[in-house]
Amino acid sequence: MSSIILLFLCLFIGIAIQRVPSFPKNTSLVLNQYILFVALPAMALHYLPKIELGWDLLLPASIAWIAFGFSYLFFSFLGKKFGWSKKLIGCLIITSGLGNTSFVGIPVIQAMYGEEALKTLIIIDLPGTFVVLSTLGVMVATLYSKKKGQEESILKKMFSFPPLIAFIIGFSMAIIKIDFPEVFSETLKQLGATLSPIALISVGFQLKFKAYGKHFKFLALGLFFQLILFPFLIFALFYFVLGKHDLDTKVCIIEAAMAPMITGSILASNYGLKPELSNMMVGFGIPISFVTIAGWYFVVEYFII
Repeated sequence: MSSIILLFLCLFIGIAIQRVPSFPKNTSLVLNQYILFVALPAMALHYLPKIELGWDLLLPASIAWIAFGFSYLFFSFLGKKFGWSKKLIGCLIITSGLGNTSFVGIPVIQAMYGEEALKTLIIIDLPGTFVVLSTLGVMVATLYSKKKGQEESILKKMFSFPPLIAFIIGFSMAIIKIDFPEVFSETLKQLGATLSPIALISVGFQLKFKAYGKHFKFLALGLFFQLILFPFLIFALFYFVLGKHDLDTKVCIIEAAMAPMITGSILASNYGLKPELSNMMVGFGIPISFVTIAGWYFVVEYFII
């Protein structure tokens, strides 16, 4: 419960300090850079070396990849059909295709299914959501924020992205089964723990409610995809196609129903992909998701025994 309270408190702090003259206009930019260059890599380097690799990880890890691929197809099709700008399409692909599988996901899953379920959540989050953000997310952000003829910098952008570098190091350590000394690992954990509070303050600082009317239909469409359509797709895949009825299945479906990822919103904002809309996706999506997640919980508990 304290994690949920912290979530809303940090969001409201960010909204409140918009009115404090001591905070410069580029406050959110500074906070975002700290998240991408320090907190997110620290989180990866703490958790990744501790993962026990195996074939059973493939299905939970695939959730984020399916989400992003489906989001790309869905919004690219609609964008082409209705003549949307590249920046709008890119914003919706990233913010709707990346779920908040950690900061919102951890307290929710822990409350619903206990500590045992967190093992599955970590696999969904790190090899899944985290890597998609660091690779496909950066690729889409670069492609949709730049003009034609500048795509040659995509690989350079990806492999100079600090979270991806951290993932490569952490995943390599998991393969050869080594970890950092406990003192250093705990330090990384504490640095990583600063990610969500600072990210939410940054989102709140950028959240402009006056933009609500202008972006309403795209906000509604993005949240419909994220909170209703995609979880239904995962539910149908696991229940009807694969016939799975275990705890991992429940966790995967609930994680698929999470609100948009905070760091995904920050990535979209940093690349100029409709910053107002990308921050609204998080600012409005998180509170609304608690209602829709409750609905999916009852569906999952009714069908999956």
